[in-house]
Amino acid sequence: MFGNLFSRKNNDFYRPGEEIKIDKSFSLFGGTYEKDPLSMCKNRLAFAMFAFLFVFGAIAVRLFDVCILSQTPHVQTAQDDDEHFYALPENPIKRADIVDRNGAIIATSLPTVHLYANPSKIINPQKAAQKLAAVLPDIRYEDILKKLTKKGSFVYIKRNLSPSQQYQINYLGIPGLEFEDSEKRIYPHKNLFAHLIGSTNIDNLGVSGMEKALDERLRESDIPLKLTIDAGIQDTIRQGLAEGIKKFDALGGVAILMDVNTAEVIAMVSLPDYDPNNINKVSERAMFNFATKGVYEPGSVLKVFNAAFGLDKGNIRLTDRFDATKPLKLKYNTIKDYRGENRWLTLQEILIYSSNIGSAQIALKIGKEKQKEFLKNLGLFDEISHFEVAEKAKPMLPSRWGEETTATVAYGYGISVTPLHIISAFCAVVNGGIFREPTVIANDKNRTEKRVMKLSTSQKMRKLLRGVVVEGSGKRANVLGYEVAGKTGTANKLVNGKYVQKKVMTSFVGTFPASNPKYALMLMMDEPKGSKETWWFTTSGWNTVPTAGKIIATIAPQLNVKANYDLDELRRNRIIEASYER
Repeated sequence: MFGNLFSRKNNDFYRPGEEIKIDKSFSLFGGTYEKDPLSMCKNRLAFAMFAFLFVFGAIAVRLFDVCILSQTPHVQTAQDDDEHFYALPENPIKRADIVDRNGAIIATSLPTVHLYANPSKIINPQKAAQKLAAVLPDIRYEDILKKLTKKGSFVYIKRNLSPSQQYQINYLGIPGLEFEDSEKRIYPHKNLFAHLIGSTNIDNLGVSGMEKALDERLRESDIPLKLTIDAGIQDTIRQGLAEGIKKFDALGGVAILMDVNTAEVIAMVSLPDYDPNNINKVSERAMFNFATKGVYEPGSVLKVFNAAFGLDKGNIRLTDRFDATKPLKLKYNTIKDYRGENRWLTLQEILIYSSNIGSAQIALKIGKEKQKEFLKNLGLFDEISHFEVAEKAKPMLPSRWGEETTATVAYGYGISVTPLHIISAFCAVVNGGIFREPTVIANDKNRTEKRVMKLSTSQKMRKLLRGVVVEGSGKRANVLGYEVAGKTGTANKLVNGKYVQKKVMTSFVGTFPASNPKYALMLMMDEPKGSKETWWFTTSGWNTVPTAGKIIATIAPQLNVKANYDLDELRRNRIIEASYER
């Protein structure tokens, strides 16, 4: 029994002192796979070691690829124009933003969806129309039902859905309703840039303003279009103009601020205006951009160009005197002064007292041909075609330019221009004699410029125009410290072929500071009313001028124009005296 117990046939038992032999048929590194616990542990450690080496090796290879190989710059050649290492996602917005000179967004586009239907797939049109009417309360049930029962396979139900409306319609689960990706133009400042920027239609195509004039540029590039406009200045001027229109009960008004040295438009406002986000039920007058489209006889502001014309041609000197003791009789017309001085006047006094008689004599002395040439060089005969707004008007000129026209144009009648024409020409008068086409596009190099008068003429005109503000009808725009210089204008409106005395267009065009002009402001009001405060006068000095003065006092600090409070009464008198020098 004991022999069988210790027999070698039984592999599980060995005699004392007998060598234990290990089966290595399943061993790794000399250890058994299952029968020897020590070898099994070694095998597992070896497997884990190989696993870690593999993982860390893979990581090392990937790091080498990302950190070293991927940093090698790729030089694109003509042979690999179509090869791209990185595919950028397509921009869902197709129309570029418009920003002001400081980067503030003026117009932008947001992604939206249109709801359309395939009427042939609508199972129950009545029930579907009822559910849609609950989600879209601005559309009548009858109108929706009419669309859903229409023949065909495509009909728009509503464009530009809100995210909430899209979610609710999706939740309805009505077969046959689909969504179309689109975009909607948004104007964050609402009315502020209405006429300048314009608006787009339901298909996001420009239909007015810059949106129309630059529609191709805005659709083909997603690079924001940067303007010369300053949103802060625009807001200040619009508020000041609106207050003036309300105070003097005018039908409307225009204000344009321009850099005199670059002809860049800093602000442009035409009132009344509208909200381009919602152009439904907007009046025709509110849609009209008077700054660039409205032509009118400017009145006495045109005397600025007449005086510059006289000085530049060398026929008129500052000390010359003109007989304004009595009306000037022409063949078909008699020219009179409004509240005239009835005495001989110098060129300075002609501007200070806004003498029609004196201005007409200057023009007649030099002649119509030189007058027409001078005004044409100032851009007053042609549409400002370069300006980046769709709504532009060409000046209205007389068909026959005789002696009568030469005289009346000298004081602002007989030729009709836009406010943009006036301020563009005025900048050339005060900036040293260089006329530049106006623009609202930042860094616009595609503009023409030309010298239209001598530098000495421009320097003389600054002094003369300063005198108008210090001693003449522009006194209420004489903002302390800013050396405002300019000219007023009041023109009777032409109604049914006749001039109406009680209906006037009042204007003021000025620059500051006069000693070194930087900015020009053009202000116009349509039919301001007289009041007890204005002694029932409706001329420019009582309405447009004080409004311009308040605007200049507010925007000058915003424009970083430093005030010079040393301009006391003595110095102001010296400026006027200097204007009489030869």
